[in-house]
Amino acid sequence: MDSSVEADSGMGSIDAHSTEVKSLLPDDEDDEEDESLAERLFGLTEMFPEEVRNLGYNVGTCLCNCVKGLYAFSCSAAWLFFSSSVILFAPVLYEIERVQMEEAQRAQQKQVLLGPSKAMSNVNASSLPMAPPVQR
Repeated sequence: MDSSVEADSGMGSIDAHSTEVKSLLPDDEDDEEDESLAERLFGLTEMFPEEVRNLGYNVGTCLCNCVKGLYAFSCSAAWLFFSSSVILFAPVLYEIERVQMEEAQRAQQKQVLLGPSKAMSNVNASSLPMAPPVQR
């Protein structure tokens, strides 16, 4: 066997300053300025023909306008739905509340006139009709 061949995997024997490792690592000594994302994207536009760039612009513009229109429509539809439901159901809710208040006032009046035991027993019975007596 040749003594120059090592049995090691090679990972530990590679020097960090060797040319193989330097080619893999980024160059910190490079004087070039880094491009921004906008500059890189603008540079990529040069590789596409004018028709493709115009088509991409038109599709993007149309998509943006469609999203804006859909948002405006959803806002209007939500306003219409909720304002109509308030106008339609608010009087019903107020009427139900008024009826409940009248019933509570009647129960309180009965309690004052007849006493607590009679007023409470008649509250449940007043809402249901009396059953006729059973004859045998």
